[in-house]
Order: sequence, then C-alpha cells, then structure tokens
Amino acid sequence: MLRFWFAIPLWQRVIAALVLGTITGLLWGPDAESIKWIGDFFIKAVKMLVVPLIFFSLVSGVAAIGDLRKLGAVGGRALLLFVVTGQIAVWLGLALGTFFKPGLGIDASAIERGATPAPNNTTAVDMILSMVPESPVKVMADAQVLPLIVFAMLIGIGILMAGRDGEPMAKIFDSGSVVMQKVTMIVMELTPFGVFALMAWVSGTLGQDALIALAKLVGLNYLGCLLIIFGIYSAMIHFLAKLPVHDFFRGIIDAMAVSYSTASSNATLPVTLRCAERNLGVSNSVASFVISLGATINMNGTAMYLGLATLFGAQVFGVDLSWGDYFLISILSTLGAVGAAGIPGAGLIMMALVFGAVGVPLETIAFVAGVDRIMDMMRTTTNVSGDAAVATTVAVMTNEIDRAEMISADDV
Repeated sequence: MLRFWFAIPLWQRVIAALVLGTITGLLWGPDAESIKWIGDFFIKAVKMLVVPLIFFSLVSGVAAIGDLRKLGAVGGRALLLFVVTGQIAVWLGLALGTFFKPGLGIDASAIERGATPAPNNTTAVDMILSMVPESPVKVMADAQVLPLIVFAMLIGIGILMAGRDGEPMAKIFDSGSVVMQKVTMIVMELTPFGVFALMAWVSGTLGQDALIALAKLVGLNYLGCLLIIFGIYSAMIHFLAKLPVHDFFRGIIDAMAVSYSTASSNATLPVTLRCAERNLGVSNSVASFVISLGATINMNGTAMYLGLATLFGAQVFGVDLSWGDYFLISILSTLGAVGAAGIPGAGLIMMALVFGAVGVPLETIAFVAGVDRIMDMMRTTTNVSGDAAVATTVAVMTNEIDRAEMISADDV
C-alpha cells in the first residue's frame, strides 16, 4: 500500500486531496472543522522549518559565489538583474492584489484565530536599526526575519573573505542546506493530508465564497507569472541581450516543462544548464555559475506570490496596510524569496516571514495551503525561466555566448 502511495507523484496526490477535501467540506458543512487539526499540524511543521531553512540556504547561497572577485563582470551583472527583476516581480504581485482584491467578500468571522501580529508602525530609522541583530540567538528564537537574513548574509560574506580558511565552514553550511532540503521534503509528504483537511475546513466553514476567492488567487498567480515570463524576461532578452525572444523560449522549453511538473528549481537544474549551453549557446562557465546561483537566490515567481498572498490575507482579515507596509513587503518578499529553497512548498514556508512583519494573521497560510501546490508549479517555471534569461543576458554582456549555436539549435 505504501509503495503504491509513494509511486504516485506528490503533485497528483495533492490535486486529488484538493478535490476530495473540497467535496468533503461542501457535503459535511461546518462540522468539517473537526479535522482541521490535521491541517494545523501540517502548518506547524511548515513553520518549524522557517528559521533553519533561511539561515542555511542564505549562507550557502552567498558562499556559493566562491570568490568575491567573481562578483565582477559576471557575478555583479547577474546579482543586479536578480535584484531588479525580483523587485519588479514583487510590485507586480502587489499591484495585482491591490487592483483585483481577491480576498474581499469573504466573511472570515467564523475562523478562530490567534492574536493578530501588531501592524508595522516603525519608522525608516527603526527599520534600519532593527536589521542589526543584538543577539543572533535571540533573533533565531524569536524568528525575527530581517535581522536573521542580514546575519546570514554577513556569515556568507565572511566565509568568502576568509578564502581557503573558510572552506570548511562553507562545506558545513552546504551540508546543512542539503539536510534542511531533505527535511523539507519529508514535511512536504504531509501535504496531501494537510491539504485535504484544510480544504474541507475552508469549504465547509466559509462555503463557495472562499472557493471563489481561492480560484481568483490561483488565477492572479498564473497571470503574474505569465507577465513576468513573457513581459519582463522577453524585454530582457530583446532589449538587453538583443536576441530573438522566440528562439530563447524555444531553447528553454524542456526546462520549463520539467520545472512545471516537478515544482523544483533544484531538480530542474541539470536540464536548465543543458538548455542554456546547448540550445542558447551560453558558455559553460557563465551557465554553471549564474544558473546554479539563480537556483538558490533568483525566485521571482515566489517573490511575486509573497506580495500577492500578503494582500490576499490582509483583505480576508481586514488588515489595513500603509505604503510603509508595502515597502516592507517588497523588501521581505525579495529577501524571503532569496532564502527559499528550490524545492516544492518553499514559498509556503516563506509566508510566515512576511505576514508577521505587517500584521497579517498567520491563519492565511492555512487558508491558501490547499491550493499552493497548483500555484507552486507555475512559480517554479517562472523562477527557472528567469535563471536562463539572466544567464543568457549576462553571457551576451560578457561576450560568452555562441550565437551560431543558438541558431543551429533553432534549425534542428
């Protein structure tokens, strides 16, 4: 029985749980709340991973640069493109959430929730000061995200500056990052059970209004990802790389297909590298460096979704957000996406970072967890496409691309 269960791909089990949970909730009604504890167990397991996953992934990602001198011609351009496109993606998600308001119209009074985090009323100076952790241990214990991210990045830079003496420490964090990804995969095996219980609770307690709102959220997630892929990335290839957009997407179609089916940037990494080198003509040195780094820190689809999901939760629970909150969301969504591991469900884990900072109830995570996998597949495709787009653009800028190879691949 177990062999048959695990032989079914996780995404298929999640979709089946989504459908069965929705039907169960509609038939069972409000009494479906009796099985919500199963979903709560899953959400607690997800939140358990936030601090260690961010810490190990960020330190490992920064240390993966290998040498500070690499942050020159190749690394500098790649990091700049990662940051700029990430910020555009976040503000796109915020714009979609503000304009379409997918969370309005839901009566959330039937949802029992804990204390709502206090809204962010800090000044810009307070925010800057809060980025410096007085005690890294206390920061981790209290899950204070922004100072944790700053501390993790400083550790990574310190490892790079230490050179050969820092290599043993880099290996420790690389190993820790891999271990945390494996632990995350274990927790993700609970997803079908959590999704079933949460969807039964949502549909049974809130009815069809909640299902319509979730459908809007899924649609906006796909719309945002498509705008990033065919808007931002196409513009990058056309105006910066000055290459045919059609040829670019034809060259990475295999990577896009694998990323959509696996919902994992890391699992798609070998295919992305092959597409970049064989189909797009990117040199091995640029492709291996930029795409490997991008699989760790370039998560535009996740960044866009974190902004969109935060507004969704704010609208559901009636939380008023200021422009200061919007800017904080944009910063934390970008940095949170950097800390998100390239594995299924990582975006769900990062939600706790952003929600708590702007006063959005963490119950939003339970609300959207049932449909997260469907959105995660498209977000991963966006992330992988972005890795290839940045690698191609940087290769053109540094004259590390074989245009003839792209043309010959296109003719085959």
